[in-house]
Amino acid sequence: MRDRIDEVTPAKRRRDAETLLALFARATHEEPAMWSSIVGYGTYHYRYDSGREGDAPAAGFAPRKAATVVYLNDGVGTYADLLEELGPHTTGVGCLYLKDLEAVRLDVLEQIVQRSYTALTSGTYTQRAREGGTQA
Repeated sequence: MRDRIDEVTPAKRRRDAETLLALFARATHEEPAMWSSIVGYGTYHYRYDSGREGDAPAAGFAPRKAATVVYLNDGVGTYADLLEELGPHTTGVGCLYLKDLEAVRLDVLEQIVQRSYTALTSGTYTQRAREGGTQA
């Protein structure tokens, strides 16, 4: 994994990845593991209504050229209150895109990551972001 981070370009993305390694470790109390190109922390099991199921990182990020992607598999809408305080970002259904961590509030980002990780590892969230909601 260390080799992957060392190869990230541009340099700003590599710097941000280093920051996120520490932030995610604090928020999840997990060690990072590579899931393809995603730096993942912990796991959760999901199941679609169709019966398809699998495992995914409970928290994770990917340093991409255009932006760093923070994965929120329980959906970004869950964090609307905190996203207002975060700083410059864009979103997708389950993705938070950050172009420069120096421009965002890292304390708020850590809260988002921690809440998402807790939700996904509680055993009650078994869907992917686009399916939404929890199951008992």
